[in-house]
Amino acid sequence: MTRTYIIAEAGVNHDGRLERALELVDVAADAGADAVKFQTFRSGDLVCSHAGKAEYQKRTTDPGQSQQEMLRALELDLAAHEALIHRCGERGIEFLSTPFDPASVDLLAGLGLKTFKVPSGEITNLPYLRQVAAHAERVVMSTGMAELDEIAAALDVLAAEGVPADAVTLLHCNSAYPTPPEDLNLRAMPAMLERFGTEYPGLRAGLSDHSVGIEAPLAAVAMGATLVEKHFTLDRDADGPDHQASLAPQELKDMVRGIRLVETMLGTGIKRVTESERENRQVVRKSIVAAMPIRKGELFSEQNLAAKRPGAGLSPMRWDDVVGRRAKRDFARDEEIEV
Repeated sequence: MTRTYIIAEAGVNHDGRLERALELVDVAADAGADAVKFQTFRSGDLVCSHAGKAEYQKRTTDPGQSQQEMLRALELDLAAHEALIHRCGERGIEFLSTPFDPASVDLLAGLGLKTFKVPSGEITNLPYLRQVAAHAERVVMSTGMAELDEIAAALDVLAAEGVPADAVTLLHCNSAYPTPPEDLNLRAMPAMLERFGTEYPGLRAGLSDHSVGIEAPLAAVAMGATLVEKHFTLDRDADGPDHQASLAPQELKDMVRGIRLVETMLGTGIKRVTESERENRQVVRKSIVAAMPIRKGELFSEQNLAAKRPGAGLSPMRWDDVVGRRAKRDFARDEEIEV
């Protein structure tokens, strides 16, 4: 059974406060996630001073504030990263963070990270991809807002820089916060794997989900996702760009529990009788029985035979073998036939 790797995406839902970030680590660990992921950036290196906000950011933060100003308040410094890594070690959960600029890639590499997440916005950033490839042992790449040729180009860059295909996980993603159900297009996940899997054998696929609820991750796992990433928060009503599109703590627990249950339900793929149903075979299957009293020497026929429960006698699949034979003894109505 393949075990889905679950990333609890804390992102910037710490609101720039270390104590809240540490609490997010605890929530992710308590939920049973495999990793908790933050975002590492320097606002001045990430976005121009005049850059505007996305519409969802305008709705959830001060609309008069620039994107750079909003992000500056959400930065985590080196000391905060070290504190979070320490807490993750204490709680037995992997620390991950998405770098958004060259200095942040170097910072995470210096902290010993080997798994790097390429966010959707950086999939067309050639120097960024090369820098990530220089440090990464494993790359997780979101594909929100990307066309197939853009995904292909990014994969080509990673391959050219020496990242093996089996170290790359492509995440189907829609970058609307929240994503409308009709735009989720979960079938794009296996379609990407079909499109790129031949050229890049060992490539994996998963889902980075921005929809409301936990249904999409569960469906993705049923469709073969090897990794699922989902935003979570301490308080969905808090001020900040991503809180409203995030899971509450109990919902995160429910998602992890649901994914593990789906994995169990998927099973081995081998169709066979299970132990839990074996005892029911005799009860609900049928045997060939006498439909009426039958005398010794009488021919078994379509008229004097029937198939009825339980299934302890001759299987009705032997019907043609029985019809036309002579009864070796008397049979009462509903008695199992012997030949």
